[in-house]
Amino acid sequence: MSNVLKIALRNLIRYKRRTLLTASLVALGIIFVLVFTAVSGSFKNLIVSQVTDSMLGHIQIHRKGYVASIENLPLTMNMKPQAVAKIKKVIEGMPEVEAYSPRIKFGGMFSNFTETTAIRLNGVYPEKEFKTVPLLMSRVIKGEKAIKKGEVMIPELLSRGMNVKVGDMVVVIATNKDGSVNGKQLKVGGVLESATGPGGRDGYVHIEDAMEILRMDEQEISEIAIRLKDFGSLHGTYRKLDRTLSSEQNKLGKPIFEVHTWEGLSPFFNIAQMIDLMTLFIKIMLIAIVLVSVMNVMIMAVYERIREIGTIAAIGTLPGKILSMFMVEGLLLGVFGVVIGNAIGLAIVFVLRLAQVSFTFARQTFVLLPSVQLSDLLIVSVIVVVVAILGSLQPALKASRMEPIKALRHV
Repeated sequence: MSNVLKIALRNLIRYKRRTLLTASLVALGIIFVLVFTAVSGSFKNLIVSQVTDSMLGHIQIHRKGYVASIENLPLTMNMKPQAVAKIKKVIEGMPEVEAYSPRIKFGGMFSNFTETTAIRLNGVYPEKEFKTVPLLMSRVIKGEKAIKKGEVMIPELLSRGMNVKVGDMVVVIATNKDGSVNGKQLKVGGVLESATGPGGRDGYVHIEDAMEILRMDEQEISEIAIRLKDFGSLHGTYRKLDRTLSSEQNKLGKPIFEVHTWEGLSPFFNIAQMIDLMTLFIKIMLIAIVLVSVMNVMIMAVYERIREIGTIAAIGTLPGKILSMFMVEGLLLGVFGVVIGNAIGLAIVFVLRLAQVSFTFARQTFVLLPSVQLSDLLIVSVIVVVVAILGSLQPALKASRMEPIKALRHV
């Protein structure tokens, strides 16, 4: 095998220009894939983090049927204290969970005593909410970064539209599940930067103020948001939680609860899927580049060395050894391209990370911090090497099947 490797390496060195050109094309494809994967992956992670860590959480639990009618925020589908207690017991027994936050979601009217408009509010326990969605406070652009009793945190669009500032007194009016109307005077404690997506334009009040506005005799929860210690365990934890809670059924034998990941609640999941699809398309293009480049150079190598192939076949070299010689050449071409491409690609990603390129999306500024995962590096490298070997297979088979006499007569 070492002799075959030496011969293949010698042949590649003999045709330096062609070898460098082919290796450069392979390397160019790898560079493009690595840089695109790193940048698009960074963008995807930023968007997902913004959605999950400032609004939704990683997983949410509702009463069965709530999400289907979530636009109406139906108070009649809130979870009773007994149901909430069951969920808390399950969550607190799961080591994967870092934090959770019960929420009361409701719609109402917001008045500054001269104008009135609609508003969506979340009644929360501040300390639990901040642990579950830690980026929520980064959206506070005016006022204290806290949700206090007797105060309301409103979205920026509402603040500008109704000319309401931090410290102003306002009234929040809502209809409870029995149909009676109640209002409460609150002070504007802060203004939130609006964000695109579900919950991006909601206001926040303390959960006790929400109960008072809705005249709740006992606390009824609309949803429980969950944050995981490891985002990578999202689907495994979701399946485990869903399997556990599905055992809780009503008298008709139907599940009481429904569990959703952020993917089923946010339209940004479609963007994430598009990014993944584009990454796959780029990898397919890389495969095509490598396949065409290696196959072309190996076909030329076979054509130019017909008499040489005939000579070594005539002195008794087995077809299998001739086949392996050309396939090893393809392997070495792939390896050279991988080494060069990975080195340059990682260097470009490192420079981009140092540059900290920023962009604005949904009125928010993000800083790209591209990085290449070891798994991505290995997958791309293996794909290139395997495709390089496959690309050399057809020319190698042609070389190994040549008749020595015909090959020696070739001019």
